[in-house]
Amino acid sequence: MQDLMIQVNTLREKLNQAIVELQKRGINKAHAENNYRVALAEKILHERDKGVPVTIISDICRGDKRIAKLKMERDIAEVLFDTSQQVIYTTRQEINTVMKFIEAERKGE
Repeated sequence: MQDLMIQVNTLREKLNQAIVELQKRGINKAHAENNYRVALAEKILHERDKGVPVTIISDICRGDKRIAKLKMERDIAEVLFDTSQQVIYTTRQEINTVMKFIEAERKGE
């Protein structure tokens, strides 16, 4: 029983760390999204000022190395955020499973 309680405490610590990490990654995700959108808007305005046809501006701007890099950074930040959410979900499930073992042990099952 004591081993199970130690395991629950370890999982709770892991969960708390994952929540802190999720917050950091959420902030990074928001910054990456902001950087990408601002740079894309600036590039679109620049291309419009040059007289590039509106129908191809989007493709040209998204194909720009700087814009593409910012989009990749945004996508990476999103994946890291989603991964952190999955760690939290999985850790919660693990805690629930161990708690069920503890309850069963208390009942003598």
